Amino acid sequence: MNFGGTVAYLGVETSLTGRRWVGPGIEVERAAELLVQQTDLPQALCQILARRGVTPQEAEGFLAPALRDLLPDPRSLRDMEPAAARFLAALDRRERIAIFADYDVDGGSSAALLLVWLREMGHRATLYIPDRIDEGYGPNEEAMAALAAEHDLIVCVDCGTLSHGPIAAAVGAEVIVLDHHLAAETLPDALAVVNPNRQDEDGTSAHLCAAAVVFLMLVEVGRQCRVAGRTSPALLDMLDLVALATVADVAPLIGVNRAFVRQGLLVMARRARIGVAALADVARMDAAPAAYHLGFLLGPRINAGGRIGQADLGARLLATDDPHEAAALAERLDALNTDRREMEAVVRAQAMAQAEARGFDAPLVWAAGPGWHPGVVGIVASRLKEAANRPAIVIGVENGIGKGSGRSISGIDLGAPIQRLAAEGLLLKGGGHKMAAGLTVAEDKLEAAMARLGELLKKQGAHLAGPSDLQITGLLMPAAATVELVERVEQAGPFGAAAPAPRYVFSNMAIRFAKRVGETHLKVSFTNGDGTVMEAIAFGAFDTPLGAALENHGGARFHLTGRLDINSWRGRQSVQLLLEDAAAA
Repeated sequence: MNFGGTVAYLGVETSLTGRRWVGPGIEVERAAELLVQQTDLPQALCQILARRGVTPQEAEGFLAPALRDLLPDPRSLRDMEPAAARFLAALDRRERIAIFADYDVDGGSSAALLLVWLREMGHRATLYIPDRIDEGYGPNEEAMAALAAEHDLIVCVDCGTLSHGPIAAAVGAEVIVLDHHLAAETLPDALAVVNPNRQDEDGTSAHLCAAAVVFLMLVEVGRQCRVAGRTSPALLDMLDLVALATVADVAPLIGVNRAFVRQGLLVMARRARIGVAALADVARMDAAPAAYHLGFLLGPRINAGGRIGQADLGARLLATDDPHEAAALAERLDALNTDRREMEAVVRAQAMAQAEARGFDAPLVWAAGPGWHPGVVGIVASRLKEAANRPAIVIGVENGIGKGSGRSISGIDLGAPIQRLAAEGLLLKGGGHKMAAGLTVAEDKLEAAMARLGELLKKQGAHLAGPSDLQITGLLMPAAATVELVERVEQAGPFGAAAPAPRYVFSNMAIRFAKRVGETHLKVSFTNGDGTVMEAIAFGAFDTPLGAALENHGGARFHLTGRLDINSWRGRQSVQLLLEDAAAA
């Protein structure tokens, strides 16, 4: 189905922020009308459903996704049954178990799932998370050999699929890999490698993050327990960890992922996990948790330990059952996140200038610099990707070696080309998945590697993405933008990767009030003249021509676009527009 129109929406070729507005194609418009007629759902909601390809018959199930209907059979993944059986046997024999996890939110959440499950079964496991600077990503031979000397079973989570040497070094222990990163043609010699992105998988579960894979293994462990007439922990209570990892790892919010996040947010709202509750408090979360909070408030703080602090802080916070430890860890991660933001700002300014000098119209946007902290290059890559709407790589160089991270855009696979470069010898190592990847490169091969990566991404069409396109969902009138409508629209969520929040246009509006808030923000109220006045806030408006144009409107009328939000103040709820862009009417 063609989801985008070819004619600029409302004729807006260049908005106040320099973007072209692109509305839904004719097929989506027709599908939305059919949904309205056959479901009696609001037009604004039907426009979202049509864009997702939801039919009238599927609408009810889509708006109330049931995990039991969407959860894949864990045994459909290769090596799942032996992995679960070996894990359960280690518990029964009271063996020494080590959890080797990646240092990001997905790794920390994956580790916490196993640690909490084992604790509830009366067993303690060792947590090991490598240091980003000293050890790098994934298992290394020294750490695996040391763990094997003291443990009977090592479970690698969110890593391990490409770790042939380190897993071979784990002499004396058996190894299970629970991962989601792209696999090579040959797998390491582990007892089990459970990974929906193995080359011999059919790809139907390729969108799962590692925590979801771990959750599926625990589902299979629970099934084996029931067959044996035993009880096991309630897994639905652990979906907050799966939701957190899914959003923070930018996994697409489709299929079972969407159900994981919906259910996980409900679990998180109960505040039963003391580590998450403590972190929400230091992050000053004053509303019911939403996908936004996981991605922009909780996730960055959990990541801060692995980025610039102690690698295991996040996993320990998520797994702890000690309120005092939870409070201390949350405060420490919050402070580290502040430090991380300062480091990021410096690197971002330098990287943005360098990338702009190369040009944002190439298939790959990249930057590299000496001393750039490896813990922030991934975040800066995300900023470059957003600015250019192109795959982006940012690399920090130290002693002739560059360590970098990349982020991709929808429809462009970054992980596979990175792996190919490693196979071709242009990278010392590299791997990841479609939307994110990591790499290590010799400084003298940096230019050649980036040129080759650009060639591979161009073959996927990375150079064709319109950096100025702003996707519009549809038109809306201020009188129709009610709290009830926003709540109905939220049923199509949660919104995030591969499921963008709807963006509506309020056409031909008169500005009633405009005032600068702080340094760069703008508060606006507007009307179409029917007596209904709507409030809007434009964050960072004065970083672009948007702020000045609306502040000094001179009575001119504008098309205004953005996302709908419910604003709560002293017990009263009202709808406000999170204003992103405008164009002269």
